[in-house]
Formats: sequence, structure tokens, C-alpha cells
Amino acid sequence: MKRLIPILLIVIVAACQSAPPKDVGQLNLPAFAPRHYICYRASEPLNIDGELNEAAWQNAPWTDLFVDIEGDKKSAPALSTRAKMLWDDEYLYIGAYLEEPHLCASLTERDAVIFYDNDFEVFIDPNGDTHGYYEFEMNAFNTVWDLLLVKPYRDGGPPINNWDINGLKSAVSLKGTINQPDDIDEGWFVELAFPLDVLREYCGGVDAKAGNQWRINFSRVQWQYDVIEGQYKKKINPETGKHYHEDNWVWSPQGVIDMHRPETWGFLQFSDVVAGEGEEAFVFNQDELVKWELYTIYHAQRLFKNHTGAYAKSVHELSAVHLPELQYVNKIATTGSLFEAEASRAESEFNWHINNEGRTWKMKK
Repeated sequence: MKRLIPILLIVIVAACQSAPPKDVGQLNLPAFAPRHYICYRASEPLNIDGELNEAAWQNAPWTDLFVDIEGDKKSAPALSTRAKMLWDDEYLYIGAYLEEPHLCASLTERDAVIFYDNDFEVFIDPNGDTHGYYEFEMNAFNTVWDLLLVKPYRDGGPPINNWDINGLKSAVSLKGTINQPDDIDEGWFVELAFPLDVLREYCGGVDAKAGNQWRINFSRVQWQYDVIEGQYKKKINPETGKHYHEDNWVWSPQGVIDMHRPETWGFLQFSDVVAGEGEEAFVFNQDELVKWELYTIYHAQRLFKNHTGAYAKSVHELSAVHLPELQYVNKIATTGSLFEAEASRAESEFNWHINNEGRTWKMKK
């Protein structure tokens, strides 16, 4: 019998290791389908006046119409919104048109929380690692709020509110009358020029040049209003006594009500083709599928830790959150409070990594 004890222990340990992990929740992530846009060169310097009437703007394609931030989970927005982009050696230009029958705004101080008004928002992550990205908001008064995010709020932020985009140019053009409820308006145009040298400050060396791709997204916040004593007032939900929640309409859907998931933003591809003088195809980098699988691991680890108090030490253990089939993840390493995962595809020259703060990076094989 003494000889059987080690054998029995081995069998018991092996059985424990192969046993399916306890179910700790359902991982729900959107399908990976970011939109993309070819950003052509401006044929001439642009006058930032909100009109978008230069030939370069006329030749630049519009994005698809904005959709609800949750994508197909919600119905299409009641009002249309779309954007377009251009660039030259000095600026990234962004134009947009927001259909709006009731133009209104209240905030006039720079760096106020602009989304308390109806607004237009821009999010830019030049190197696509989800850390060190820019957020910009503006209302129909052309009041702006620009801030830098060291990392997403889910990972602790923080937002740096006293950071300004030096040299920023912004303008609006109103097609109607603002804050006058007794008429019906058409909408408003937005025109922006972001200095590229400022956007390079925190982007990890990914320049704006032909062929390079940045992650970018746009959002429109839209509130419900009543007219009370001749003024627009946010509509109150009688059941809660509070304002109705705002609508969030975006270019590339997030799948959840959270703009601060840079891994789901769209792709901006720079082109040296002058707008109107030709077309260029979008080139999808297959390594983005590797990165998305790593983001799947990241979100799964967060869910796992919320339920168990610790990160999973293996893909097998992590399957407790109902992981989709994985193709690229090679290994997961954990400590008491940290984790790192590695993934790659055979055709790539890079191994990709992600850590518990959601930052991705690559290393040559």
C-alpha cells in the first residue's frame, strides 16, 4: 500500500489540474470591427472658419453616419452626424456636420465640462497602445475642452485637465439661430486644426506620414430639452426627478457606453495622395487581430479578478469567464497584483504584450 500513495497523489493532482475551472461570469465583448478612414492631403492651407468650403474639403470623403455608441444594440440616431479629415505637414484637420433643429449651448469657459451641453468630441491615440491619448470637446459656442489621458479611467486615469493643445484652431458655423426655441434650425459645422507637433508630444514616436495608422474616434453627446419660459432646459424624467440620460452617437461603435476604450476606436490611415487626385485602399494590419486577442485576455482578467480576488495564472484557468477560441496567445504570467500576456502570429516579426493596465507593446522576435 505504501507504494500506491505517491501514485494516488499524482492521479489526484492531475485530476485537479484538468478539472474545468469554476464559472465566474460571462465575458461580453463586441466583435472587432473598427471603422477606417483614408486621410488625404490638403491641396492648400485651410482657413479655419467652420465653413468647409475649400476645394480640399469638398474633395475629402465623409465618414459613415454616426451610430449609437453601443452599435446594433440600439436604434439609429434620430439626427445625422458625419465627419471628414485632411492633413498636411503642420496639421491634422477635422471637419464635421451635425444636423440639429434646436441649436443651443450654455458653456463659455475653456475647459469646462463641455458634454454638459450638446457637443462634438474627438479622441486620438497616435501609437495605438491605449495609453497617452487626447480628448477634445466643443459646443456650438466654440467653447473647447482639451485634455490628456495618461491611461483610461478604467485603469486609474488620470485626466490632465490643465494640458492645452498649443496652436489649436477651431471654428463653428451655425446654420440657424442659437438659443432661440421659436424657430427650427438646420445644424452646425465644426472645423478643427490640431498641430501635429503637439500630437507627437505623447505618442511614442508614431509620426503622421503616409501609410502610418492612428486610432481615432468621434462622439456626439445629445441631450433631451424642453422649452420653459422661452429657454432650453434639460428634460426631466418624472420617475427619477433627474435629467434623462444623454444620447451618445459615435463614428466607430464601442459596444458599451464608454468612449474610453481606445482598442475599439477606428483607424485613420495617412495618405500622400492629395484629396480629389486619386484614391488609396485601407491596409489592415493583421497584427491588430493579435492585439485584440490580448485585449480579450485583459478584459477577461479584470472580470476574473473581480470575482476571485486574483488574476488567472493560465488560459485554462481563465476559461472560467467563457473565453472565445484563442489563436495567438502564447503565455500568461502573474504575480499577486500584476499580469502580463504575450501573443503573436507566425507571419509577424513581432511578439505583442499586454499588462494589467491594458497597455500594449511589441518586441521583435
